[in-house]
Amino acid sequence: MNIMKHLWFFVFVLIFGCGAKSEEQAEKVVLPGAYQMDEYLPLLQGKNVGLTVNHSSIINETHLVDTLQSLSVEIIKVYTPEHGFKGIVTDGVEIEQEDNEADFELISLYGKNKKPTSEQLDEIDVMIFDIQDVGTRFYTYISTMQYVMEASAEKGIPVIVLDRPNPNGSYVDGPVLDTAFRSFVGLNPIPIVHGMTVGELAQMINGEQWMENGIKCDLTVIKVQNWDHQKPYTLPVRPSPNLPNDLSIALYPSLCLFQGTIVSVGRGTNLPHQQIGHPSYPDTSYAFTPVSMEGAKWPPLENEICYGISFEGDEIKYEFTLSYLFEMYKSLKNEDFFNAYFKRLAGTDILQKQIESGLTEEEIRLTWQADLNAFKEKRKLYLLYD
Repeated sequence: MNIMKHLWFFVFVLIFGCGAKSEEQAEKVVLPGAYQMDEYLPLLQGKNVGLTVNHSSIINETHLVDTLQSLSVEIIKVYTPEHGFKGIVTDGVEIEQEDNEADFELISLYGKNKKPTSEQLDEIDVMIFDIQDVGTRFYTYISTMQYVMEASAEKGIPVIVLDRPNPNGSYVDGPVLDTAFRSFVGLNPIPIVHGMTVGELAQMINGEQWMENGIKCDLTVIKVQNWDHQKPYTLPVRPSPNLPNDLSIALYPSLCLFQGTIVSVGRGTNLPHQQIGHPSYPDTSYAFTPVSMEGAKWPPLENEICYGISFEGDEIKYEFTLSYLFEMYKSLKNEDFFNAYFKRLAGTDILQKQIESGLTEEEIRLTWQADLNAFKEKRKLYLLYD
């Protein structure tokens, strides 16, 4: 098949289906980078292609893999992040090998290695990254992207990032990472809520020389059409097992910090990241019980009745707050409230000390404002959208 000969008809069918749409309607549709095939297909012709993707890598309801193969693109290897290719593996669970009946090699980047080895990149001429992010420093897909960029740069392989909207992209907030606490849930000195798409962040990683030995990759970002940072965006699929809807995604920046505490955020229930609780919470008017289920095997406080707070039905607000953390900390009065993971999620050891010393949220915010303002200025250099 001649790729470009059939491209425009194929794109039209994928985006608009069989029903007619007015030009005005078409202009309002948010189209992620994967839809802009006229921009990146020419870069794939005659090449052996590697894809870093998961279940969120779709054009309408068609996976990017299927789309490209239908256009005779030669996909050699597919690399997958945390939660696996299908996006159903429990968070933090290493994936050594996934079931694979396809005609390409499937390689986990959340198992023995999180950065592709040189051998794993053999035969690859060009690498595509297309995964839906939610805009927080500790969401590991961006760490996978950085390691893929770094490994590709070391092999001289160009990287194409197919950009997608950031649902938490309308604001920037939280403490900036202290690199002494660098980990897979925080590689770079960025705040908890960075307000950037994966494409913008890839440009920053390159531009700030944050990869090993300051190496830069040959990077192309395919932009989203009809979107800007202030435009709300509902994800077509849940990006990971425990972020099922807009409310959970909006609450995630604030509630994820509880993974470094004794508090449950509802993993193992039908309302993950939409409730918080603990068996010792004094107000027993609301309760839930986490159980093991797909995407939430062995959840914290499994099979224990947790009393706490439900956010179900609340207005969706895209903001970062410490208020929920303060409420649970003060109510539980447990000296073992925090665990070692909290410092990695916060990106600093200062926040825990500030909470334990009794500082207010307003006082804490003042201490991270200078670093946050400096990041906002640096961020402006890499933004792609108004």
